[in-house]
Amino acid sequence: MTKNNQDWPLWEVFIRSKQGLNHKHVGSLRAADSSMAIENARDVYTRRMEGISIWVIPSNLITASDPSEEESMFEPASSKVYRHPTFYDVPDGISHM
Repeated sequence: MTKNNQDWPLWEVFIRSKQGLNHKHVGSLRAADSSMAIENARDVYTRRMEGISIWVIPSNLITASDPSEEESMFEPASSKVYRHPTFYDVPDGISHM
């Protein structure tokens, strides 16, 4: 028995562009497995030949922080100023930092 595509798992899609150094989330899609998810992501999200790499991950495997806990989650970082890059001089010619 074949599953209806609405029963397929939801996948999150990340694309690395030709000019980019990192993958960026571009959207979600449903697919039966990872191979189908990559093929569908290629067809849907790289129609203009802008991507050089695709990552897909089942949405149910992503764990995220709760936005309502933003203050307690990120407040400790504000007391550690040494973590902020304000103390460093970036040399000329460095474009990806």
